[in-house]
Amino acid sequence: MKMVLGGLRNLLDSLGVCVYALKALDNLQLLKMVPKLPRYLCLPMDAKSVVELMESSNEVHFSGFHMDGFEQRKDSIEQPTTSETDMYKQPFVIGVAGGAASGKTAVCDMIIQQLHDQRVVLVNQDSFYHSLSEEELTRVQDYNFDHPDAFDTEQLLRVMDKLKHGEAVDIPKYDFKTYKSDVLRRVNPSDVIILEGILVFHDPRVRELMNMKIFVDTDADVRLARRIRRDTNEKGRDIGAVLDQYSKFVKPAFDDFILPTKKYADIIIPRGGDNHVAIDLIVQHIRTKLGQHDLCKIYPNLYVIQSTFQIRGMHTLIRDAQTTKHDFIFYSDRLIRLVVEHGLGHLPFTEKQVVTPTGSVYTGVDFCKRLCGVSVIRSGESMENALRACCKGIKIGKILIHREGDNGQQLIYEKLPNDISDRHVLLLDPILGTGNSAVQAISLLIRKGVPESNIIFLNLISAPKGVHVVCKSFPRIKIVTSEIEIGLNEDFRVIPGMGEFGDRYFGTDDDDEQMVVSSQ
Repeated sequence: MKMVLGGLRNLLDSLGVCVYALKALDNLQLLKMVPKLPRYLCLPMDAKSVVELMESSNEVHFSGFHMDGFEQRKDSIEQPTTSETDMYKQPFVIGVAGGAASGKTAVCDMIIQQLHDQRVVLVNQDSFYHSLSEEELTRVQDYNFDHPDAFDTEQLLRVMDKLKHGEAVDIPKYDFKTYKSDVLRRVNPSDVIILEGILVFHDPRVRELMNMKIFVDTDADVRLARRIRRDTNEKGRDIGAVLDQYSKFVKPAFDDFILPTKKYADIIIPRGGDNHVAIDLIVQHIRTKLGQHDLCKIYPNLYVIQSTFQIRGMHTLIRDAQTTKHDFIFYSDRLIRLVVEHGLGHLPFTEKQVVTPTGSVYTGVDFCKRLCGVSVIRSGESMENALRACCKGIKIGKILIHREGDNGQQLIYEKLPNDISDRHVLLLDPILGTGNSAVQAISLLIRKGVPESNIIFLNLISAPKGVHVVCKSFPRIKIVTSEIEIGLNEDFRVIPGMGEFGDRYFGTDDDDEQMVVSSQ
């Protein structure tokens, strides 16, 4: 059943403000953080993944409307808007596009080399050229190999579908001397699939398969020189025929079909394989996503919001020990708002019809009415303003958990709405570390009568240990976070982390320093 989002006026208005705010962190801000980044890595601000935010989403944006634990009724629809659970059980797919001889293969080889500890398979779009008929072979010089119709996209989709579902496949190997694909090679399923080709971004069905999209951008003169060298040396072609094909087919096809797909890229790499800085950054980003990807494969109730360089930029700022209190609060609030918006997307909804100012009937959806927030004092209180900004008049309860070392957390205070058992609960705590405090907070909510499936736990960063503890203890709650951390240190602090979030947000670390100075 198709779900219509147009009626969500209030939520979309709020999200629009957030989107514009995110765009304020432009390349100039990134320049302060990574001085060489703008020279080596172009970040298209209008790409779906950036808010998705560069992809937003891929990109698939992972936000969706869900109903868990509810029976379908005539006026209540239980329907997720995305297939995130299925996606997380599948491999991480990277699309690499660009003009012929732009350096796509070199980029793929360098990524594969640096991901040597992962199972990676490379699928070339060139393998899916149509075999030429006898009639076409007689006038092969007039055949346009750079046109979308030159590829068997349906076969490519079938192969990718099998790989994504863990099945081994036979992929054809195209012979550019005979213009046939009679030979097959066996490809086994892998953790990472790299799909490379000049037009892999052209068909939206292929784009939707990708978790990350990279466009290799190289000057036309360089691409032509590389093409001449490659076709004359590897394919035994005459230089005159190469230049004739370039002017007749290659350049027009690039302008008409390949270059327009650049707008779909999450990341644009100038100079291809020569751009080592950009590739290093991309591999680091891929490794971060793979770590999240692995956890999400294990726990389908874990949702990590789509990572973009805007979000990574904000994380860089709030993790920097030198960031001022003002900037820490500003960028933390922006990230919190994104997490809250994403969490709200997992609430149930009901279908609703309204009459527009034109007198037309619009079928949309209505928000979940029975909702409340619960913040874990004190860091969780930093997330309350974002929740209030999204949900006018929402009730917010409090839970205080005393922390002494890694064990023996003791609940010492709680103030919750009397009717909390009848509500969906957004549990607020910016840091998920060991998971012990979260388990106590969730256990309290369940003792108060809140169904486990009605709890959505929102936080900015999560350590793998905390994710394991919470998800194993409460497999029906949802966790929404913006980034998965490396782990915990010997003091059970999240690393790389961002320090004591409550102290930095509310400024109490500064107060302590001032008291020490005064006493001296």
